[in-house]
Amino acid sequence: MIDVVSEKQYIFQGEQPFQSSHASTVAVLPGGGVVAAWFAGKHEKSSDVAIWMSRRGEGGEWSAPYKAADEEGIAHWNPVLFVHEHMLVLFYKVGHEITDWFTRVTVSEDGGLTWRAPRELVEGDIGGRGPVRNKPIVLPNGTILAPSSIERHDPDAPGKQIWEAFVDRSADGGRTWEKSEHVPMDLSSYVGTDHWFAKGLIQPTLWSSAELRVHMLLRSTEGFIYRSDSVDGGQTWCEAYQTLLPNNNSGIDVAKLDNGTLALVYNPVSGYATDSPRTPLVIRFSIDNGHTWGDEFVLEEEAGEYSYPAIVSAGDELYVTYTWNRERIAFWRLGVTVGV
Repeated sequence: MIDVVSEKQYIFQGEQPFQSSHASTVAVLPGGGVVAAWFAGKHEKSSDVAIWMSRRGEGGEWSAPYKAADEEGIAHWNPVLFVHEHMLVLFYKVGHEITDWFTRVTVSEDGGLTWRAPRELVEGDIGGRGPVRNKPIVLPNGTILAPSSIERHDPDAPGKQIWEAFVDRSADGGRTWEKSEHVPMDLSSYVGTDHWFAKGLIQPTLWSSAELRVHMLLRSTEGFIYRSDSVDGGQTWCEAYQTLLPNNNSGIDVAKLDNGTLALVYNPVSGYATDSPRTPLVIRFSIDNGHTWGDEFVLEEEAGEYSYPAIVSAGDELYVTYTWNRERIAFWRLGVTVGV
């Protein structure tokens, strides 16, 4: 039995200087403060879309949104916050089309108040390297693993895409990155192109269960969440296999509590994003390394879009952000107790 004590807020509402908000990320600072970022502008893909962020003060109030990254005339996407060696790192994508993305990275030494000049994460990158939407993890040996994926044109089906997942690995604190092998998948058995413009797997979320044993859950075009596992620190992966978790091609994320309990936030909806809504949004828990999931906690269940969640842990607490009808970013703080 898992007990949850919760607190919900909206990071902003009513007076924000942008029309649409999406794809949030959240991080807990070494001193205990919380920061969140998201992309916002007129609409997704608009050239005015920038990376915005806010900080949660000691009294629990969120600061007014402010820009963390903005290059004039080009769309920004999918920020990812990551705390490493007492620094706050921000990854994000830039590009008008997803297939042409490249990845920027910047660092803050004051908890996100100011940022260094951004740089290209991997020189010459086209399509996106580093974390595509969800946070990196750090293995016991210090290796950083960034959950990655690309969306490329299908040479055999004009107008369609193939989605492929991999992991970017850094053994030097994030200065250089090495791409893992792609996660194997049996595309011949996938039906994504019959229902969607693509087929495959994207936007993995990671956790580790031992020094070199790493696991991922993946967003898929198949109406369910998929999983893959690695026994060599994320260098190679087993063929992705379908779980029993329904999901309509919407974002997912996992966090691991100090006691080993996993928390998965996702839309538990069968079907595809084109014909099923991104509601409800729930958290489910696993005490057996993700083999089974239970003890559902509902974040949203009304009609609307509640999507692209992010989740991190600190001690026995979880921090969650997500898109609220493309109008706001919602935030939850949850205290989790695992009973006997």
